[in-house]
Amino acid sequence: MRKYLIIISILLFSLKSFSQNENASKTKFTNFLSKSYYSINLGGIFYPFSNENLIDGYATNTFSRDWFSGRLLLGHKITDDFSVQFGTMRPASWFKYDNVNNIGYERSVWINAWSLSVKKDFNIDKKTSFYAEAGVANITRFGFSINDKVIYEDAHYASLLYGFGFQYWLSDKWRLSANGTFLPKSTNHNQPSISQASVGFEYHLQQVDDKTANEYANNDYFFPKNIFQVSYGTSAIGFGVNRFFGMSLKVGNFESFGIPVFWLGEVKANHAFSLIYQRLIYRSERIFSLDWGASVTYFQSPINNGNVFAFSVFPVLRFYLLRRDGFDFYTNYSLIGPTFLTKSDIDNTKTGPKITFQDTMGFGIFFGKDRKYNAELRIMHYSNGNIFTRNDGIAIPIQFTLGKTF
Repeated sequence: MRKYLIIISILLFSLKSFSQNENASKTKFTNFLSKSYYSINLGGIFYPFSNENLIDGYATNTFSRDWFSGRLLLGHKITDDFSVQFGTMRPASWFKYDNVNNIGYERSVWINAWSLSVKKDFNIDKKTSFYAEAGVANITRFGFSINDKVIYEDAHYASLLYGFGFQYWLSDKWRLSANGTFLPKSTNHNQPSISQASVGFEYHLQQVDDKTANEYANNDYFFPKNIFQVSYGTSAIGFGVNRFFGMSLKVGNFESFGIPVFWLGEVKANHAFSLIYQRLIYRSERIFSLDWGASVTYFQSPINNGNVFAFSVFPVLRFYLLRRDGFDFYTNYSLIGPTFLTKSDIDNTKTGPKITFQDTMGFGIFFGKDRKYNAELRIMHYSNGNIFTRNDGIAIPIQFTLGKTF
Protein backbone atom coordinates (compact mmCIF):
# COMPACT_ATOMS: atom_id res chain seq x y z
CA MET A 1 0.00 0.00 0.00
CA ARG A 2 2.86 2.37 0.74
CA LYS A 3 4.19 1.81 -2.79
CA TYR A 4 0.79 2.64 -4.26
CA LEU A 5 0.50 5.84 -2.21
CA ILE A 6 3.88 6.93 -3.55
CA ILE A 7 2.64 6.28 -7.11
CA ILE A 8 -0.47 8.40 -6.48
CA SER A 9 1.64 11.25 -5.09
CA ILE A 10 3.92 11.21 -8.14
CA LEU A 11 0.93 11.24 -10.50
CA LEU A 12 -0.69 14.19 -8.73
CA PHE A 13 2.58 16.14 -8.65
CA SER A 14 3.09 15.54 -12.36
CA LEU A 15 -0.47 16.65 -13.04
CA LYS A 16 -0.02 19.90 -11.14
CA SER A 17 3.35 20.69 -12.73
CA PHE A 18 2.09 20.09 -16.25
CA SER A 19 -1.01 22.22 -15.75
CA GLN A 20 0.64 25.33 -14.29
CA ASN A 21 -0.46 28.46 -16.10
CA GLU A 22 -0.53 32.12 -15.10
CA ASN A 23 -3.83 32.56 -16.97
CA ALA A 24 -6.20 31.78 -14.08
CA SER A 25 -9.30 31.74 -16.32
CA LYS A 26 -7.67 29.06 -18.53
CA THR A 27 -8.75 30.85 -21.72
CA LYS A 28 -5.18 30.81 -23.02
CA PHE A 29 -3.07 27.76 -23.78
CA THR A 30 -0.18 26.81 -21.54
CA ASN A 31 3.23 27.56 -23.03
CA PHE A 32 3.64 23.88 -23.86
CA LEU A 33 0.30 23.57 -25.65
CA SER A 34 0.77 26.82 -27.57
CA LYS A 35 3.78 25.25 -29.31
CA SER A 36 2.08 21.93 -30.08
CA TYR A 37 0.26 20.44 -33.05
CA TYR A 38 -1.37 17.27 -34.28
CA SER A 39 -1.26 15.61 -37.68
CA ILE A 40 -3.59 13.11 -39.39
CA ASN A 41 -2.42 11.35 -42.55
CA LEU A 42 -4.07 8.70 -44.73
CA GLY A 43 -2.59 6.70 -47.58
CA GLY A 44 -1.16 3.42 -48.78
CA ILE A 45 1.04 1.08 -46.73
CA PHE A 46 3.32 -1.48 -48.32
CA TYR A 47 4.94 -4.52 -46.67
CA PRO A 48 5.98 -7.41 -48.93
CA PHE A 49 4.96 -10.38 -46.78
CA SER A 50 5.39 -13.65 -48.69
CA ASN A 51 5.63 -17.41 -48.26
CA GLU A 52 9.30 -16.92 -47.38
CA ASN A 53 8.19 -15.54 -44.02
CA LEU A 54 6.46 -18.83 -43.13
CA ILE A 55 8.15 -21.96 -41.80
CA ASP A 56 9.01 -24.72 -44.25
CA GLY A 57 6.08 -26.77 -45.47
CA TYR A 58 3.49 -23.97 -45.40
CA ALA A 59 2.53 -21.71 -48.30
CA THR A 60 -0.37 -20.10 -50.15
CA ASN A 61 -0.99 -19.01 -53.71
CA THR A 62 -3.09 -15.96 -52.82
CA PHE A 63 -2.87 -13.09 -50.37
CA SER A 64 -5.42 -10.48 -49.24
CA ARG A 65 -4.09 -6.97 -48.79
CA ASP A 66 -5.75 -3.72 -47.81
CA TRP A 67 -3.34 -0.97 -48.73
CA PHE A 68 -5.27 1.75 -46.88
CA SER A 69 -3.57 3.00 -43.72
CA GLY A 70 -3.31 5.92 -41.35
CA ARG A 71 -0.73 7.73 -39.26
CA LEU A 72 -1.52 9.97 -36.30
CA LEU A 73 1.12 12.28 -34.80
CA LEU A 74 1.31 14.62 -31.82
CA GLY A 75 4.09 17.17 -32.15
CA HIS A 76 5.80 19.85 -30.12
CA LYS A 77 7.91 22.65 -31.62
CA ILE A 78 11.30 23.14 -29.97
CA THR A 79 11.96 25.96 -32.44
CA ASP A 80 9.93 27.27 -35.37
CA ASP A 81 11.50 24.69 -37.71
CA PHE A 82 12.45 21.80 -35.41
CA SER A 83 9.94 19.51 -33.66
CA VAL A 84 9.59 16.33 -31.64
CA GLN A 85 6.80 13.93 -32.69
CA PHE A 86 5.09 10.93 -31.11
CA GLY A 87 2.61 8.83 -33.03
CA THR A 88 1.32 5.57 -34.42
CA MET A 89 1.00 4.03 -37.90
CA ARG A 90 -1.08 1.02 -38.86
CA PRO A 91 -3.13 -0.46 -41.72
CA ALA A 92 -6.92 -0.30 -41.80
CA SER A 93 -7.05 -4.11 -41.88
CA TRP A 94 -4.51 -6.90 -41.56
CA PHE A 95 -2.54 -8.78 -44.20
CA LYS A 96 -4.04 -12.23 -44.82
CA TYR A 97 -2.59 -15.51 -46.04
CA ASP A 98 -5.49 -17.13 -47.92
CA ASN A 99 -6.10 -20.88 -47.95
CA VAL A 100 -2.75 -21.93 -46.49
CA ASN A 101 -1.62 -25.27 -47.98
CA ASN A 102 -4.92 -25.38 -49.92
CA ILE A 103 -6.75 -26.89 -46.95
CA GLY A 104 -8.93 -23.90 -46.03
CA TYR A 105 -6.81 -22.18 -43.40
CA GLU A 106 -6.95 -18.37 -43.55
CA ARG A 107 -4.64 -16.53 -41.20
CA SER A 108 -3.90 -12.84 -40.64
CA VAL A 109 -0.70 -11.03 -39.74
CA TRP A 110 -1.18 -7.91 -37.63
CA ILE A 111 1.35 -5.12 -37.51
CA ASN A 112 1.56 -1.84 -35.61
CA ALA A 113 4.25 0.84 -35.26
CA TRP A 114 4.54 3.49 -32.52
CA SER A 115 7.22 6.10 -33.18
CA LEU A 116 9.23 8.86 -31.55
CA SER A 117 10.98 11.12 -34.03
CA VAL A 118 12.38 14.56 -34.74
CA LYS A 119 11.29 16.68 -37.72
CA LYS A 120 13.27 19.45 -39.41
CA ASP A 121 11.56 21.93 -41.75
CA PHE A 122 13.28 23.68 -44.67
CA ASN A 123 11.36 26.61 -46.15
CA ILE A 124 11.19 26.70 -49.95
CA ASP A 125 9.12 29.89 -50.10
CA LYS A 126 6.54 31.65 -47.92
CA LYS A 127 3.91 28.96 -48.49
CA THR A 128 5.87 25.78 -49.15
CA SER A 129 8.37 23.77 -47.12
CA PHE A 130 10.26 20.47 -47.26
CA TYR A 131 10.82 18.37 -44.16
CA ALA A 132 13.00 15.45 -43.10
CA GLU A 133 12.15 13.08 -40.25
CA ALA A 134 14.21 10.53 -38.32
CA GLY A 135 13.60 8.51 -35.18
CA VAL A 136 12.86 5.13 -33.66
CA ALA A 137 9.76 2.94 -33.88
CA ASN A 138 8.37 0.18 -31.69
CA ILE A 139 7.30 -2.56 -34.11
CA THR A 140 4.78 -5.16 -32.96
CA ARG A 141 3.79 -8.05 -35.19
CA PHE A 142 1.18 -10.70 -34.41
CA GLY A 143 1.88 -13.84 -36.42
CA PHE A 144 -0.28 -16.97 -36.49
CA SER A 145 -0.46 -20.66 -35.64
CA ILE A 146 -2.23 -23.65 -37.16
CA ASN A 147 -3.23 -26.51 -34.85
CA ASP A 148 -1.06 -25.00 -32.08
CA LYS A 149 1.98 -24.96 -34.38
CA VAL A 150 3.59 -21.55 -34.90
CA ILE A 151 3.70 -20.83 -38.64
CA TYR A 152 4.73 -17.18 -38.45
CA GLU A 153 6.14 -16.05 -35.12
CA ASP A 154 5.22 -12.91 -33.18
CA ALA A 155 7.80 -10.13 -33.04
CA HIS A 156 8.45 -7.08 -30.90
CA TYR A 157 11.50 -4.92 -31.56
CA ALA A 158 12.89 -1.40 -32.06
CA SER A 159 13.49 -0.14 -35.58
CA LEU A 160 14.85 2.95 -37.26
CA LEU A 161 12.29 5.22 -38.90
CA TYR A 162 12.92 7.92 -41.45
CA GLY A 163 10.82 10.01 -43.80
CA PHE A 164 10.42 13.16 -45.80
CA GLY A 165 7.65 15.25 -47.29
CA PHE A 166 6.35 18.55 -48.58
CA GLN A 167 3.95 20.90 -46.84
CA TYR A 168 1.80 23.76 -48.09
CA TRP A 169 0.86 26.39 -45.52
CA LEU A 170 -2.79 27.41 -45.75
CA SER A 171 -2.38 29.60 -42.66
CA ASP A 172 -0.44 29.73 -39.40
CA LYS A 173 -2.74 26.97 -38.13
CA TRP A 174 -3.18 24.66 -41.12
CA ARG A 175 -0.65 22.86 -43.29
CA LEU A 176 -1.35 20.30 -46.01
CA SER A 177 1.17 17.46 -46.21
CA ALA A 178 2.44 14.86 -48.70
CA ASN A 179 4.53 12.29 -46.84
CA GLY A 180 6.77 9.29 -47.24
CA THR A 181 7.63 7.14 -44.19
CA PHE A 182 9.99 4.16 -44.17
CA LEU A 183 11.05 1.39 -41.77
CA PRO A 184 13.83 -0.95 -42.97
CA LYS A 185 13.70 -4.73 -43.24
CA SER A 186 14.72 -6.76 -40.17
CA THR A 187 16.30 -10.09 -41.03
CA ASN A 188 16.70 -10.99 -37.35
CA HIS A 189 12.95 -10.69 -36.81
CA ASN A 190 11.82 -12.11 -40.16
CA GLN A 191 10.11 -8.82 -40.97
CA PRO A 192 9.98 -7.19 -44.44
CA SER A 193 10.35 -3.45 -44.83
CA ILE A 194 7.40 -1.13 -44.21
CA SER A 195 6.68 1.92 -46.37
CA GLN A 196 3.84 4.39 -46.29
CA ALA A 197 2.89 7.10 -48.81
CA SER A 198 0.23 9.44 -47.44
CA VAL A 199 -1.43 12.83 -47.60
CA GLY A 200 -2.91 14.73 -44.68
CA PHE A 201 -2.72 17.86 -42.60
CA GLU A 202 -1.09 19.43 -39.57
CA TYR A 203 -3.05 21.65 -37.21
CA HIS A 204 -0.94 23.99 -35.07
CA LEU A 205 -2.47 25.35 -31.87
CA GLN A 206 -2.41 29.14 -31.80
CA GLN A 207 -2.44 31.30 -28.71
CA VAL A 208 -5.40 33.69 -28.51
CA ASP A 209 -4.69 37.37 -27.85
CA ASP A 210 -5.30 38.94 -24.43
CA LYS A 211 -8.46 40.75 -25.55
CA THR A 212 -10.10 37.58 -26.84
CA ALA A 213 -9.00 35.63 -23.77
CA ASN A 214 -10.60 38.22 -21.49
CA GLU A 215 -13.82 38.15 -23.50
CA TYR A 216 -13.98 34.37 -23.09
CA ALA A 217 -13.23 34.63 -19.37
CA ASN A 218 -16.01 37.15 -18.74
CA ASN A 219 -18.81 35.37 -20.56
CA ASP A 220 -21.49 33.40 -18.71
CA TYR A 221 -20.58 29.89 -19.84
CA PHE A 222 -19.66 27.44 -17.11
CA PHE A 223 -16.40 25.49 -17.15
CA PRO A 224 -15.47 23.71 -13.89
CA LYS A 225 -11.98 24.46 -12.58
CA ASN A 226 -11.82 21.19 -10.61
CA ILE A 227 -13.97 18.05 -10.45
CA PHE A 228 -13.92 15.18 -7.98
CA GLN A 229 -15.89 12.07 -8.99
CA VAL A 230 -16.83 8.68 -7.56
CA SER A 231 -17.82 5.90 -9.99
CA TYR A 232 -19.17 2.36 -9.72
CA GLY A 233 -19.95 -0.23 -12.37
CA THR A 234 -21.01 -3.87 -12.38
CA SER A 235 -20.99 -6.57 -15.06
CA ALA A 236 -24.48 -7.61 -13.89
CA ILE A 237 -25.93 -5.10 -16.37
CA GLY A 238 -23.75 -6.41 -19.18
CA PHE A 239 -21.38 -4.80 -21.66
CA GLY A 240 -23.92 -3.71 -24.27
CA VAL A 241 -22.80 -0.06 -24.21
CA ASN A 242 -19.14 -1.07 -24.52
CA ARG A 243 -20.00 -3.36 -27.43
CA PHE A 244 -22.09 -0.69 -29.18
CA PHE A 245 -19.32 1.89 -29.14
CA GLY A 246 -16.83 -0.82 -30.10
CA MET A 247 -19.07 -1.88 -33.03
CA SER A 248 -19.31 -5.45 -31.74
CA LEU A 249 -22.92 -5.57 -30.52
CA LYS A 250 -24.98 -8.46 -31.90
CA VAL A 251 -28.45 -7.27 -32.95
CA GLY A 252 -30.60 -9.63 -35.01
CA ASN A 253 -28.66 -10.58 -38.12
CA PHE A 254 -26.01 -7.96 -37.42
CA GLU A 255 -22.84 -9.32 -35.84
CA SER A 256 -21.13 -5.93 -35.60
CA PHE A 257 -23.76 -3.31 -34.82
CA GLY A 258 -22.72 0.05 -33.37
CA ILE A 259 -20.26 2.91 -33.80
CA PRO A 260 -16.49 2.13 -34.03
CA VAL A 261 -15.18 4.78 -31.63
CA PHE A 262 -14.08 2.66 -28.65
CA TRP A 263 -12.78 -0.78 -27.65
CA LEU A 264 -13.98 -3.76 -25.64
CA GLY A 265 -11.40 -6.26 -24.28
CA GLU A 266 -11.05 -9.97 -23.61
CA VAL A 267 -11.10 -9.54 -19.80
CA LYS A 268 -14.48 -8.17 -18.67
CA ALA A 269 -14.36 -6.92 -15.10
CA ASN A 270 -17.01 -8.05 -12.59
CA HIS A 271 -17.06 -4.87 -10.52
CA ALA A 272 -15.26 -1.54 -10.78
CA PHE A 273 -14.91 1.40 -8.41
CA SER A 274 -13.07 4.63 -9.31
CA LEU A 275 -11.95 7.85 -7.63
CA ILE A 276 -11.25 10.58 -10.19
CA TYR A 277 -9.85 14.10 -10.03
CA GLN A 278 -9.83 16.44 -13.04
CA ARG A 279 -8.38 19.92 -13.43
CA LEU A 280 -9.10 22.47 -16.16
CA ILE A 281 -6.17 23.28 -18.47
CA TYR A 282 -7.86 25.19 -21.28
CA ARG A 283 -11.36 26.33 -22.26
CA SER A 284 -12.69 27.85 -25.45
CA GLU A 285 -15.45 30.42 -25.69
CA ARG A 286 -18.36 27.99 -25.27
CA ILE A 287 -18.01 24.40 -26.52
CA PHE A 288 -14.62 22.82 -25.76
CA SER A 289 -12.37 22.27 -22.75
CA LEU A 290 -9.21 20.29 -22.05
CA ASP A 291 -8.57 18.78 -18.63
CA TRP A 292 -5.82 16.68 -17.08
CA GLY A 293 -6.85 14.07 -14.59
CA ALA A 294 -5.64 11.40 -12.18
CA SER A 295 -7.57 8.36 -11.02
CA VAL A 296 -7.44 5.20 -8.96
CA THR A 297 -9.63 2.35 -10.16
CA TYR A 298 -10.28 -0.97 -8.45
CA PHE A 299 -11.76 -3.83 -10.43
CA GLN A 300 -12.32 -7.54 -9.93
CA SER A 301 -11.33 -10.05 -12.62
CA PRO A 302 -14.11 -12.36 -13.86
CA ILE A 303 -12.48 -15.83 -13.63
CA ASN A 304 -10.20 -15.80 -10.59
CA ASN A 305 -11.97 -12.90 -8.84
CA GLY A 306 -8.56 -11.24 -8.58
CA ASN A 307 -8.31 -7.76 -7.10
CA VAL A 308 -6.60 -5.28 -9.44
CA PHE A 309 -5.81 -1.59 -8.95
CA ALA A 310 -5.11 0.85 -11.79
CA PHE A 311 -3.31 4.18 -11.22
CA SER A 312 -3.70 6.58 -14.15
CA VAL A 313 -3.06 10.09 -15.41
CA PHE A 314 -4.91 11.17 -18.51
CA PRO A 315 -6.11 14.03 -20.75
CA VAL A 316 -9.84 14.71 -21.10
CA LEU A 317 -11.46 16.29 -24.14
CA ARG A 318 -14.89 17.68 -23.16
CA PHE A 319 -17.48 18.97 -25.64
CA TYR A 320 -20.57 20.81 -24.41
CA LEU A 321 -23.54 19.70 -26.52
CA LEU A 322 -26.38 21.55 -24.79
CA ARG A 323 -26.47 24.47 -22.36
CA ARG A 324 -29.68 25.37 -20.53
CA ASP A 325 -30.62 27.43 -17.47
CA GLY A 326 -30.64 24.42 -15.16
CA PHE A 327 -27.86 22.24 -16.57
CA ASP A 328 -25.03 21.77 -19.07
CA PHE A 329 -24.92 18.49 -21.05
CA TYR A 330 -21.58 17.23 -22.39
CA THR A 331 -19.67 14.32 -23.83
CA ASN A 332 -16.04 13.56 -23.02
CA TYR A 333 -13.31 11.38 -24.44
CA SER A 334 -9.93 10.36 -23.07
CA LEU A 335 -7.17 8.39 -24.81
CA ILE A 336 -3.80 6.82 -23.95
CA GLY A 337 -3.69 7.80 -20.29
CA PRO A 338 -0.51 6.22 -18.86
CA THR A 339 -1.52 3.58 -16.32
CA PHE A 340 0.12 1.23 -13.82
CA LEU A 341 -1.76 -2.01 -13.09
CA THR A 342 -0.99 -4.06 -10.00
CA LYS A 343 -1.25 -7.30 -12.02
CA SER A 344 -0.11 -8.44 -15.46
CA ASP A 345 -1.73 -11.06 -17.73
CA ILE A 346 -4.92 -11.00 -15.67
CA ASP A 347 -6.76 -14.35 -15.35
CA ASN A 348 -3.96 -15.93 -17.41
CA THR A 349 -5.15 -13.89 -20.39
CA LYS A 350 -2.61 -12.03 -22.53
CA THR A 351 -3.53 -8.57 -21.26
CA GLY A 352 0.14 -7.61 -21.25
CA PRO A 353 2.51 -6.07 -18.69
CA LYS A 354 1.62 -3.79 -15.80
CA ILE A 355 2.36 -0.62 -17.78
CA THR A 356 -0.57 0.12 -20.07
CA PHE A 357 -3.02 2.86 -21.14
CA GLN A 358 -6.47 3.93 -19.98
CA ASP A 359 -9.24 5.07 -22.37
CA THR A 360 -12.63 6.44 -21.32
CA MET A 361 -15.69 8.03 -22.89
CA GLY A 362 -18.93 9.23 -21.41
CA PHE A 363 -21.90 11.58 -21.28
CA GLY A 364 -22.80 13.76 -18.33
CA ILE A 365 -24.36 16.91 -16.92
CA PHE A 366 -23.40 19.69 -14.53
CA PHE A 367 -26.41 20.85 -12.53
CA GLY A 368 -27.58 22.61 -9.38
CA LYS A 369 -26.79 26.09 -8.10
CA ASP A 370 -23.57 27.33 -9.73
CA ARG A 371 -23.31 23.92 -11.42
CA LYS A 372 -21.83 22.45 -8.23
CA TYR A 373 -22.90 18.88 -8.97
CA ASN A 374 -22.11 16.39 -11.67
CA ALA A 375 -23.60 13.09 -12.92
CA GLU A 376 -22.05 10.97 -15.65
CA LEU A 377 -22.25 7.60 -17.40
CA ARG A 378 -18.93 6.33 -18.72
CA ILE A 379 -17.15 3.26 -20.06
CA MET A 380 -13.47 2.38 -19.68
CA HIS A 381 -10.87 0.27 -21.39
CA TYR A 382 -7.27 -0.71 -20.61
CA SER A 383 -4.80 -1.90 -23.24
CA ASN A 384 -1.28 -1.10 -24.41
CA GLY A 385 -2.16 -0.09 -27.98
CA ASN A 386 -0.28 -3.07 -29.44
CA ILE A 387 3.02 -1.77 -28.11
CA PHE A 388 3.45 -5.34 -26.85
CA THR A 389 2.39 -8.60 -28.46
CA ARG A 390 0.24 -9.38 -25.41
CA ASN A 391 -2.68 -6.94 -25.70
CA ASP A 392 -6.01 -8.67 -25.16
CA GLY A 393 -7.38 -5.64 -23.31
CA ILE A 394 -9.65 -5.09 -20.30
CA ALA A 395 -13.25 -3.85 -20.45
CA ILE A 396 -14.77 -2.00 -17.50
CA PRO A 397 -18.61 -2.11 -17.38
CA ILE A 398 -20.55 1.12 -17.66
CA GLN A 399 -19.98 3.21 -14.54
CA PHE A 400 -22.48 5.44 -12.77
CA THR A 401 -20.66 8.55 -11.64
CA LEU A 402 -21.43 11.34 -9.18
CA GLY A 403 -19.21 14.37 -8.85
CA LYS A 404 -18.63 17.72 -7.17
CA THR A 405 -17.13 20.79 -8.84
CA PHE A 406 -15.04 23.29 -6.95
